[in-house]
Formats: sequence, structure tokens, C-alpha cells
Amino acid sequence: MNAQQMYALNLNQVANAIEHGGNQRTILVQGHMGTGKSSLLNTLSDTLPDHVPCYFDCTTKDLGDIMIPKMATLDDADFVKFATNEELGLHHGKPIILMIDEYGKANPAVKNALLRVMLERKVGGYELHPDSIVFATTNLGAEGVGDLLPPHARNRITVVTLRKPSNIEWIEDYAINNGIDHSLLGWCKDNPQLFHGFEDVKDPDDNPYIYHPKAQRAAFVTPRSLEAASDWLKQRHLFDDQTLTSLLMGTIGDRGAMDLMAFVKLADQLPSLQSIKDDPMGARVPDSAAAVCMVVYRSLATMSADWIDAWMTYLPRLDMEAQGMFAGGVTRDTYAHRKIVMTNRKFTDWAMQNNYMFAADKK
Repeated sequence: MNAQQMYALNLNQVANAIEHGGNQRTILVQGHMGTGKSSLLNTLSDTLPDHVPCYFDCTTKDLGDIMIPKMATLDDADFVKFATNEELGLHHGKPIILMIDEYGKANPAVKNALLRVMLERKVGGYELHPDSIVFATTNLGAEGVGDLLPPHARNRITVVTLRKPSNIEWIEDYAINNGIDHSLLGWCKDNPQLFHGFEDVKDPDDNPYIYHPKAQRAAFVTPRSLEAASDWLKQRHLFDDQTLTSLLMGTIGDRGAMDLMAFVKLADQLPSLQSIKDDPMGARVPDSAAAVCMVVYRSLATMSADWIDAWMTYLPRLDMEAQGMFAGGVTRDTYAHRKIVMTNRKFTDWAMQNNYMFAADKK
């Protein structure tokens, strides 16, 4: 592991750095494709609601898209001013969050034209509000998808590396709160290699799921393509197995699709949510550990106040590992339904009886 990998940051660390330093220095976030770099704009917008989010896509721009000339007159003297692209946000006259996306793939002339806004917060005769935040994103150069950064540009900015999330980080920090299909969550939990980086895989055949610059794979697993696969899985009742498999192959690759389809068949063992709500003591308890895992993830994702009591009656019927998984999920600060669960009487009673789970989680 090289120094760049050792000091790579997660999404929350990158967002925090941009929030507190992005008004003075531009951070260029480089990372694996499909790992959430572009989602940073939404994250920062939620944190800084008084800032206007602005998205500038470098891959669709040429030099003439940065500014265009317009005639102006002052004291009977004609001269040329320049109107800036609205995506740069200078017309707002208030603090903005400017994300310069795919900077490494930009036309060289566009890269040069953007250097001033990244260093001085100026474009032509216009200047950003002093509280404005500017950051940029790009893919890893080692991915071989055309992301290049000349030395004179790199010297004007701060470059940080965004690491891939682990399978558990992605499940607990993102997937559960965003309605990712529960069967896909169970598959991800059992297969941490889906989230490994190609830098640590010398032979591409050792990890047939992920992108590798030495292998020709039309589709592969990334957090982004996993979410797309989830969308197909949610509609699986409308497709036969052949159609669903083909759709998944075109989304996450051949090997990933075959393995995921085998895992999805475990979903038949799951009790319905309605059966847990109606009869928590009689609802089916799956036989396999993988199916139990899916039950827990599905419940975390769909929890609401009207059936938390029923769930807390059903939960003790599951093995202790599954109960610990639930405890770990609800106590995370990022869990969307945390307040609903933590304020429930049955949960607090159960938590007191099983407090060792929470002590272990804190460690």
C-alpha cells in the first residue's frame, strides 16, 4: 500500500475538508469511478443550506462555453465585457458551492480557463462571493479513462484521494437510508471483495467483479452500478429469470449477475413484512444466515413507528449475531430512522437487557 492509499479519505472526511476549507483553497477529489464523488455536492448543500449549489460538467464544455463576449459602453466608450456560463454561478451574488466535475477529462483549454476560478475565485471581471466554496472531482489516473492533470494546474490546488467504502460502510451509511433492495444488501455483506480497489489486485482474475484497467469488462461492480442493480431487483416481479439476469449482466457484469441471482433466490425464505406486523411470534424465521441478514437489513430500511413494537417482539427470535447487526445499525448517527427506534419503549427495554451489544459497538 502506497502513501496515497494509506491516507485516502472517506466521503465524510472529504466533505468536512471541503466545507471548512473550500472557501480558501480548491480541493480536487480523485477517486474510483462510481464511488460517490458527485454526491458531495448534495452532501454539502444539506450542510450549507444558505449556499447555492452549482454544477459545472467539464466533459460537455469547450473554451467558448466558459465566457462569451458582449458589447458594453461606459462614458461613451465602447468595450467588450464577457458573460460567464450560468453553471459557474457568478450571477447569483451570494455564496455558492461550485463543483467542477470531471476536471481531469476536460479539454486542455477548459482546464486552463478554470484555473483562475479555482485559485483566485474570479472569472473575467467577476468574483465569487467570499464565502463561496469551490471543489473539483476527477477519476484516478491509474484507471486509464483519460483523467490527466498538468503540473502547473496541480500546483494551484489541493489533491486528495477518495477511497472506496467498505461493504459495511456502504450498507450502513448509504444503502439502508436510500432504499437499496434488501437481497442486494445481503449479497454485499457476504462479499466484501465487491468493494476492493484494483490497485490491490495484481491479477484481474482474482477479483472478477470490479473494474480493472488490465481487463476488458463491459460492466462491473461499483457503488453506482449496485444502486442501478437494486432498481432492477425491485421490479423483478415483472420479469422472468432470464430477463432479470440479462439486465443485471448489463449492469454489474456477468459474474456479479450470476452470483447475485443465486443469492436473490434466498429471498423466498423471507417472511413478509405484513406477517411480522400481524403475528411477530408466529412469523417465519429463515433457516439460513444470509436470509436472516436480509430480514434485518429490510427492517432497518423500512422501519416506521407503526410497527416497531411488532419488530421488537420478533427480533429476539433471531440469533444473537442478527440482533447485534440490528443494534449496530440503529445506533449509527447516519441511520435515518434512529429517533423512531431509540425512543421506543420495547427497544429501550431490549437494549438494557442486551447492553453488551452496544458496548461492543462503541469499541
